[in-house]
Amino acid sequence: MTMVKNIFIRFFEYIGAQVLEKLEGIGSFTKHFLDISYWTFKRPYRIKLFLDQFYFIGNKSLFIIALTSVFSGMVITYQTYIGMKVMGAYTLVGPIVVLTIAKELAPVFSAIIVTGRCGAAMAAEIGTMKVTEQIDALEVMGISSRQYLGVPRVWATMLALPLLNLVFLFVANIGSWFVGVEVLGIEEAKYYSKLKSFVSVSVLFEGLIKAAVFGYIIGLIGTFHGFKVQGGAEGVGKGTNAAVVWGMIVILILDYFLTSILVKVLYEYGV
Repeated sequence: MTMVKNIFIRFFEYIGAQVLEKLEGIGSFTKHFLDISYWTFKRPYRIKLFLDQFYFIGNKSLFIIALTSVFSGMVITYQTYIGMKVMGAYTLVGPIVVLTIAKELAPVFSAIIVTGRCGAAMAAEIGTMKVTEQIDALEVMGISSRQYLGVPRVWATMLALPLLNLVFLFVANIGSWFVGVEVLGIEEAKYYSKLKSFVSVSVLFEGLIKAAVFGYIIGLIGTFHGFKVQGGAEGVGKGTNAAVVWGMIVILILDYFLTSILVKVLYEYGV
């Protein structure tokens, strides 16, 4: 009887510890968000640091974004053509692919790529600075580490991701056109014939809004896990891994809720 009682006690102790740990993490992340929001509007503005991060996130990600997008567009076109041909509606391949890429693939894939590349880099850079006590040195000199290291990265990611989203959309549709017209033999006029009927400005807005929100979240998560690092090189590795994993999870979950909200706002209200 005593053994059963001890098992129950340990079980509830474990559950309680996990709940407290998660609540502590939520509290720490909320404080980080509030710190970034506060220091965004405080002088001095770190314009050069912002531009350096914007270049790193935007320009340095162009190749992998373009490579991913062109093959994504080609694959989606193949799969869509197979389904539409069965129903005799292959002329809808063009609009369906554009809608799929603009509304979902471009913002989500761009965000996942930036998370893996830049979110990890943020966590690793800031984490390394923390374990080598460079962040403590900044604070001793009266410089806010959140303003100096966090704010430029968060806002650079938020502004760069919509531009990468546009690049993804443009290149993916080039790949889609090539497969649809040159490989599968769809007449170019038919490929483009239904685009005006199905594709509107709200479709582009939906993808850009998602990309901006994803960018802000990626920056927050990457910098948060960097500042949270403890325990030397092993801690840096764990922080980098956590930044990528949580970044991807949050993006995929947030995508559903953003889609629900944007569909209501952009379509029901005729935006």
